Amino acid sequence: MTDPNQQPGGKGGEGRQFTDEELQDLVASTDSGARNPSSRSVALLIAGLALAWSLFQLWIAQPQLWFAEYVSVLNSSQTRPLHLTFAIVLAFLAYPAFKNSPRDRIPLFDWMLVAVGGFCSFYIFWFADTLALTARSGLPTQTQIIIGAIGLLCLLEASRRALGPALTIVGSLFLLYAYMGQGWLIPNLIEHEGLSFTALINAQWLDTAGVFGIPLGVSTAFVFLFVLFGSLLDKAGAGNYFIKLAFAGLGHLRGGPAKAAVVGSAMTGLISGSSIANVVTTGTFTIPLMKRVGFTAEQAGSVEVASSVNGQIMPPVMGAAAFLMVEFIGISYVEVIKHAFIPAVISYIALIYIVHLEALKKDMPALGEAKSFVGMIVKFFLGFAIAGAGFTVLIYAVGALKAAAPALTGPVMMVALLAVYVWLVAIASRRPDLEVDDPNAKEIVLPQVKDVYATGLHYILPIVVLVWFLMVERQSPAKSAFYATSLMIFIILTQRPLKAFFRGLAADAVEEFKGGFNDLVEGLIAGARNMIGIGVATAAAGIIVATVTKTPIGTELAGLVEQLSFGILFLMLVLVGLFSLILGMGLPTTANYIVVSSLMASVVVSLGAQEGLIVPLIAAHLFVFYFGIMADVTPPVGLASFAAAAVSGGDPIKTGFTAFFYSLRTVALPFLFIFNPTLILYGVDLGTWPGIFQAIGVFIVATFAMLLFAAATQGYFFAKSRLHESFALLLVAFTLFVPNVWLNMVQPPFREAPATEFEQVVEAAETGQALRLLIRGPDFNTGEAAETTILMEIGDGDLAQRIDASGLLLLPEGDQVRLDEPMFGTKVAEILADFDFYADEPVQIASIQVPQTQLPEQVFYIPALLLLGGVIALQRRRQTKPAF
Repeated sequence: MTDPNQQPGGKGGEGRQFTDEELQDLVASTDSGARNPSSRSVALLIAGLALAWSLFQLWIAQPQLWFAEYVSVLNSSQTRPLHLTFAIVLAFLAYPAFKNSPRDRIPLFDWMLVAVGGFCSFYIFWFADTLALTARSGLPTQTQIIIGAIGLLCLLEASRRALGPALTIVGSLFLLYAYMGQGWLIPNLIEHEGLSFTALINAQWLDTAGVFGIPLGVSTAFVFLFVLFGSLLDKAGAGNYFIKLAFAGLGHLRGGPAKAAVVGSAMTGLISGSSIANVVTTGTFTIPLMKRVGFTAEQAGSVEVASSVNGQIMPPVMGAAAFLMVEFIGISYVEVIKHAFIPAVISYIALIYIVHLEALKKDMPALGEAKSFVGMIVKFFLGFAIAGAGFTVLIYAVGALKAAAPALTGPVMMVALLAVYVWLVAIASRRPDLEVDDPNAKEIVLPQVKDVYATGLHYILPIVVLVWFLMVERQSPAKSAFYATSLMIFIILTQRPLKAFFRGLAADAVEEFKGGFNDLVEGLIAGARNMIGIGVATAAAGIIVATVTKTPIGTELAGLVEQLSFGILFLMLVLVGLFSLILGMGLPTTANYIVVSSLMASVVVSLGAQEGLIVPLIAAHLFVFYFGIMADVTPPVGLASFAAAAVSGGDPIKTGFTAFFYSLRTVALPFLFIFNPTLILYGVDLGTWPGIFQAIGVFIVATFAMLLFAAATQGYFFAKSRLHESFALLLVAFTLFVPNVWLNMVQPPFREAPATEFEQVVEAAETGQALRLLIRGPDFNTGEAAETTILMEIGDGDLAQRIDASGLLLLPEGDQVRLDEPMFGTKVAEILADFDFYADEPVQIASIQVPQTQLPEQVFYIPALLLLGGVIALQRRRQTKPAF
């Protein structure tokens, strides 16, 4: 097996360019398993289990089918163990133990691990009722403890094989910490008494909050279907179609291959939840072409890495993190997409601009006849506007149909969808099927958009169906993915015979249908094999989640970060970002997010509140997620950078550092939306026209600011920038992103009111207004004085009703307003959980911050734009080539 952490180039220095076979082996080693048994029966066993896993997941995704009355519906405590059983068994069958282990056969020891690991997981399914009465009631038997301990060991070994050593080491350390509690390596701040062996195994394996907890539940219910959807989409030919479309639209520009790599990776990010697979899939074509137009091997690899990793922050899949955010934060999937969309899109736009600046600096030629960059942007936005208008018309048309004939809506939409699909396949059949081009050919002939776009328009339909059910019908992600995957299955089975029919080759329809059926089976098998690592990763990450809930590490990390940062908010955020980066090293995106969010997201919220900054929970989760995925870029681990170096033949360490430099915008974005949550559309109501116009305005300003940030960090705008010009561009970009920072310095957003005026302030406040309350009191764990800021939303009703709605229990006493312990289950009880309400020193409202009228923050755009005008005037004097 190829070690995913091994440097492709050997012992440092320049890397070696891998062959296509070695690249496929690299992807297989990290994503689907590198073992390829020579025994037909063993190969069929692996393929059969993978196929059975996919069919099982399709069944549980939509049990309300005609056979549901004959087959019992499984609940989550049954589906999760079965999901993990498939993952563990396939992990030991598909992944060799070591790099030099045999790949053409399965050793006896691996067969033993298959049996033991599969049994330990299947036991949780088969004896679910017994476990509910024993272990999950706090009374585990000796047999259950033994099975649980062996199961944990098998899971950690499966994780090591499928994902490398990182998650196994982290999980083992968390298990040791939970068991021991104290020791010379454990800081005093997070010490605890330690769990007994029985309690540890019960919490981790037998209960529903450890290995079989929320992360594995998300993998079972949501992630598998989206990975399967992407696998089927790729098997149908959409991956090559997206790459060809990107090259047809962008290849003729300066640095066109690099721009096409960015857009192609954005589109294939929908298909693949793996940044390594993204790098190899698109990079084998884009990297050689980038080198041909003047990019160095490291730059070409870095562009591919930066764009591929960006695919992990791009909705709707986001490397499965979006589904986990739904469970961890408690908001809808649509809300997650809404908050993640603008940062992801402007990050991609900025990367295209970075590539453009590199092309200008090196005066790179275009492949073929050069075309206008501005013209391309205009066409893109025009197409986006037309597509948006068409989708809006469709929404109103379906709404009118539902109002007129609700019973006919479903059948009419299905017939219309079928008619559109047949029509689009008929259009595609008029052109030859797309072939995979050779990037090393002597003469590169770039495709034309008019020749490419019509060949795969039917691939857009499943994506439209997915978006429709998610955004318009507001169905669950699982059900939406089920419908989209079902349509994808239908397309794979029918597109080939339909094309044969429209091309006048009806006699070949049966053979083409057989070919489509084989594609479907291969796609189902590939989807399941791509899920092995994710299934094992989410289960192993459950170890960290359970440890955080059973020990003080989750609550005390905030104190550690506060001590290290000396209470400086920005330094706190930098430390949290670094911790997230370190924790994410070597982990796949899904496990990465589970680990960093479990440990660090609450730290961002609590520390921000202590410093008077109310950080939305979604902003905190996106903050740690962005830094976690940067571990795929950053040396020394940076798996995506190593994969890119294997394709380009460049130095992997240099590739990683260059990719990190290109990804500075992804590093900056989390800080910006922490201080200005409007960037993630927090508090923006997209259900109203004013909210929509506000979102459009935020997008335009943020895009412009991000382009200026890219120009500043690249040292080139209209001409090569001098240091003071780059600094000025950074200042302008910062002002456009967070003008509220300057406004709050000039005109404080709140006025301080003493706690004794609490009732008067609440009574006088307008409905919908938000007061900030500074709470001070002893910390429950340390007894030392602590403080935090909470938000009190003012609702309708009189004074008593408003106070009751807040969840606060007030005990006015002289010139103090003491607080009693809030009612259990209220939001404020969770926020104030770290205060000791029974100590001698009272918990009290220290002060009230009342919002006051400010100037519009956009007033600071004026000096920023004037400064920008000055930079442009200076650079235009030195400009020697067009800026676009």
